[in-house]
Amino acid sequence: MNLKILLPSEIKVDQPVTKIIAEAENGSFCLKPKHVDFLSALLPGILTFVDEQNCENYLGIGGGILTKTGSEVRVSTIYAVQGDDLGTLRQRVAEQFEEFHERERQVRSAIAKLEADILRHFVKQGANVDV
Repeated sequence: MNLKILLPSEIKVDQPVTKIIAEAENGSFCLKPKHVDFLSALLPGILTFVDEQNCENYLGIGGGILTKTGSEVRVSTIYAVQGDDLGTLRQRVAEQFEEFHERERQVRSAIAKLEADILRHFVKQGANVDV
């Protein structure tokens, strides 16, 4: 099978694999090369895949959609962090979430400033209007 992990801005993984383990709302599942075509909504969590050298690889994902069509498996997700082992993955996910939350805080702050400027503009314009 060939696994592609697709993010909005990049292809995170594109490689042959022998097994994929992921989690959906109704529980964990495992895909192998002869598995039937498949579609699933994934929960945020850990996606595990085994490469052709029989090494386990771990990805922290922010949910997403998995499709298996023939030998192609694609996962579309908004967020994915790869780690060599579960301990490393946990640390990298924590760091990425911290960066994400900081960017989100900055965006919210900029939006709040913009809204305040717009309100001040309207108040100022309203004071200049003769009725």
